[in-house]
Amino acid sequence: MKDFFISRIHSFGHAFSGMAYVLKTQKNAYIHTFATAIVVLVAIWLQISNIQFAILILTIGTVWTAEFINTSLEAVVDLASPEKHPLAKVGKDVGAAAVLIAAMSSVIIGILILGPALLTKLGF
Repeated sequence: MKDFFISRIHSFGHAFSGMAYVLKTQKNAYIHTFATAIVVLVAIWLQISNIQFAILILTIGTVWTAEFINTSLEAVVDLASPEKHPLAKVGKDVGAAAVLIAAMSSVIIGILILGPALLTKLGF
């Protein structure tokens, strides 16, 4: 049982190491961090419902997940194909497209959830 808990602690350590890597090395992570903070603060200020807040959190999580998967995909492609290769480009481009789709969807969801409440709060 002790080994189980120790291995879980190590697993969390690896996960936190991966998080730190993304936050330190990926320029888009700064944009995601800023957007996450703004959306959460605005949602709290607007006092949206728990369900709406949960949808926003799931949406934010989806964007972050796509960014993390894209970063890992880029690292693996660079390892497997250090030289330029058309398929390596496809892999990287598709990974980037996944992040773009998640980000665009999150903007739409954010507008749908926060837009009406924001307009009401501002008196429009």
